[in-house]
Amino acid sequence: MNKITLAMFQRLWTSIRQYRRYLLLTLLTMLATALTEVMFPHVFGYLLDHGFKGEKTNLPLWKVPVAIVGIFVLRGICTFITSYLMTWISTRLLNDLRAQIFAKIMSVPVRFYQTESSGRIINTIMFEAQQIVDMVKVSITTLFRDSLTVIVLLAYLLWVNWKLTLVTIVLIPAMAALVRGVSKRLRKLNQDQLAVNGELTQVIEETTRAHQVIRIFSGQQYEQKRFDAKNEKLRGYSMKTTVAVASTTPITQVLAAVAVAIVIMLAVVQAKHDTTSVGDFVKFITAMMMLLTPLKRLADLNGPMQRGLAASESVFGMIDAESEHDSGAHLSRRAQGKLEFVNTSFTYPEQEQEALSKINLCIQPGETIALVGMSGGGKTSLVNLVPRFYTPDSGDILLDGVSLKDISLASLRQQIAMVSQHVVLFDDTIAANIAYGDAQPDPDRIAAAVKAAHLSEVLSDMPEGLNTMIGDNGMRLSGGQRQRLAIARAIYKDAPILILDEATSALDTESERAVQAALDELMQGRTTLVIAHRLSTIERASRIAVLVDGSIVEIGTHAELLSKEGVYANLYRLQFSL
Repeated sequence: MNKITLAMFQRLWTSIRQYRRYLLLTLLTMLATALTEVMFPHVFGYLLDHGFKGEKTNLPLWKVPVAIVGIFVLRGICTFITSYLMTWISTRLLNDLRAQIFAKIMSVPVRFYQTESSGRIINTIMFEAQQIVDMVKVSITTLFRDSLTVIVLLAYLLWVNWKLTLVTIVLIPAMAALVRGVSKRLRKLNQDQLAVNGELTQVIEETTRAHQVIRIFSGQQYEQKRFDAKNEKLRGYSMKTTVAVASTTPITQVLAAVAVAIVIMLAVVQAKHDTTSVGDFVKFITAMMMLLTPLKRLADLNGPMQRGLAASESVFGMIDAESEHDSGAHLSRRAQGKLEFVNTSFTYPEQEQEALSKINLCIQPGETIALVGMSGGGKTSLVNLVPRFYTPDSGDILLDGVSLKDISLASLRQQIAMVSQHVVLFDDTIAANIAYGDAQPDPDRIAAAVKAAHLSEVLSDMPEGLNTMIGDNGMRLSGGQRQRLAIARAIYKDAPILILDEATSALDTESERAVQAALDELMQGRTTLVIAHRLSTIERASRIAVLVDGSIVEIGTHAELLSKEGVYANLYRLQFSL
């Protein structure tokens, strides 16, 4: 057993040991089941020696059927309890693993989602966690129950005829060597199979998410080919795995047949010398044949074991992913909203060019700062540093004179509301989306947010009003309605800091005017960072900062920047000349 395998078993034991009382009870029922295995051949052999004699016997006829029925009743009860307890333990373990993974993906840094696809995350939570639990359930049931059965049967065989038992014991190391030889190949095949399964999940996830784009750009054939290629690749690994696992069965059966043939030959020799009786021979051969079934199951256990261990590396790797660094103190009051960028520089992971370079910017409470510039200038990177989606490489960012690093993430983000051009909504009611994150939603605040975001007319056309389900990411709403719902969510939160990333981009002219008026009212007394591509929407900003290649090259009011005849003036003329 290598170090990785041992480490995985240790992690699994850590996860399952809280249920050790139930596990101990399960092992006791397994032991009872194993003991019933030897009862049947013993009763059968006793019957042959005492019940089929020519002369009269004192063996009461009722004892044999009662003994046989009693054995199977006891065995059935123990098997039921074992199955019930193992299912209880395994389902609890599955819930625990999925909860741990889900909790982790809620706390990982944003960069985690740049390296891990949503398909892989879904595959890990749904499929790979299930693989681990299946391994635990099968391995505990098979490993312990069948191992106990083998031990009990071997002990019984030694008691009945130790000479013949030595021949049977030779079978065990031969099977162990066979299993060990197949294990390495199975581990590699299962790791590759899990990787391809994640790729297939990603294809399915992307296809369902992008169904409109696929239809518009006639991508059905391309997506079908992509799916078929991954699907066929997955089938290939399944076949290779089956070959590796299935090859152990006939070899095991041949070894068993050889052992049985030798045992029968030796038993006949012993019978000729009157060293064994017919009953003893039947006891032995019956117990030996019963021994083959648990030995075969132990040999077949290698397949699910290797699948589970391969899945364990992926699952525990995700559980062990680094969480967001959060060592700050809790803010006990509402922030005033003063933001200061002090020589702030930032570079994305695995990128050489700086996204932001020595940004110095002081934003007073209640001030509206508009960020403009060409794509790639650093506007989004700058606002993403405020809620600490990313951490600056150098310099600092202060909120009311306190470094963001010294404020806990929860209390920092409680001070911020965000509306992005990429609206994210949840498959829930309109009311739940507006009050998202509030454990005790306030109906009056929800109603006020609906009015401020000009959603009243939308709700009047919906029979269920605020209780209307909006579908996956709000697909039952129009683009403008989805945007206004996101704005209503920000209004409801009533945070001192607002981040608006093209918040009116998806609105028609009439809706834009209405929502812009609501935003103007909302921004009063709040520090607001506005990313704008349409310069007409930010003319009334307190100041406008122009970013080029990660640096602020100009800053001032709309009129001041136009009079400078610089970058902003060129952008403005270019936009309005189109």
